[in-house]
Amino acid sequence: MGFNYFYSTAMKNNRFDYIICGGGSSGLLLLKELLADPYFENYQIALIEKEVKNSNDRTWCFWENQSSDFEDLLVTQWTKARFDSSSHSLEFSLAPYTYKMLRAEPFYRALYDSFSKFKQITLITAEIKSLNTFSDYTEVNTDKGTFISKFVLNSVFDPNILLNQKKYPVLQQHFVGWFVTTSTPCFDKNSIQFMDFSIPQLNETRFMYMLPISKTHALFEYTLFSAEKLAIEEYEQGIEFYLKRLGISTYQIEEKEYGSIPMTCFPFEKQNSPSLLHIGTAGGWTKASTGFTFKNTTRQVKKLVPFLKTHKPLNKFSSRNRFYYYDLLFLDVLFNYNAKGSELFERMFTKNSPQQIFRFLDEQTHFGEELKILSSYSLTQISWFLKALMKRLF
Repeated sequence: MGFNYFYSTAMKNNRFDYIICGGGSSGLLLLKELLADPYFENYQIALIEKEVKNSNDRTWCFWENQSSDFEDLLVTQWTKARFDSSSHSLEFSLAPYTYKMLRAEPFYRALYDSFSKFKQITLITAEIKSLNTFSDYTEVNTDKGTFISKFVLNSVFDPNILLNQKKYPVLQQHFVGWFVTTSTPCFDKNSIQFMDFSIPQLNETRFMYMLPISKTHALFEYTLFSAEKLAIEEYEQGIEFYLKRLGISTYQIEEKEYGSIPMTCFPFEKQNSPSLLHIGTAGGWTKASTGFTFKNTTRQVKKLVPFLKTHKPLNKFSSRNRFYYYDLLFLDVLFNYNAKGSELFERMFTKNSPQQIFRFLDEQTHFGEELKILSSYSLTQISWFLKALMKRLF
């Protein structure tokens, strides 16, 4: 790759105009947008990542009603979906949306290759040990030395921030996924199983998620929205049970993936300073009510780049809106009534069109539409939200 490994003038002084900590999706998406804007062509930018990422360590899925910036890299996309619970089964078209799958390896490769032609980038392969932030600069301490900038964008998530507080509930979207290949056609490659809550709930919010890549190849994920993780065997037993229920007894597990995404409305912005901004999951960019991060990050990056051109203190950047409070109440309810989570999602999907739900989750609805979605819950469920609201207010 054509990066300036340790050779730029900025590198000699250990000072950069911008430092991006972490080369995951949020760090790379931000760097991509900075380089696409001619405004930043004369600024020295460092990307600090402990390893050059080149494997499928992530699978990102998202819905869009337009072409993706990564259309050529997608594994596949779908136009239909299914939702199931213990009492309802719904099949629906996603139009005008399509649901898309992007895997990490081609994403990393494409972005690193595109970055190689830009001389203002220095890639520092180092492990970040700590951040020390002051009024007008932040130090990034690594095992390869200390680097300084007036604008540090940090995507390295510290889970201890969440563990050391009790005010904001923290659920995890945790899962194990199997990429499965069958010897005979078993899947409708145009339709996903978005959520299947008909599996045993065991006093938690549990569902199966299935994405067919071809008629004989699919990703199955046993997923929970709950506070505690399970033993790996329990997730895998859930997938085995589900495959058997579908009548699939002969299959090959090609690949496995594991994940745990924090779902919380913790005010990550309080960790920011004039010279330090947390981004991605570390900045609360994960959509708190769903755990979706990739598409939400692309939207936040589009807002952040124009802000950076103002050279205002980084802690002035904020994206909180009324949807934050919807997510806060929803998480309060889901945390307190986790055994009833499937019923909350059932009401949402049976009383509203998927297109309306996607627009709501994309924060593109107006208040009247949001009121309709909120009113689709039962009186008992509405009372849960009112209790959560009263607790927050008083």
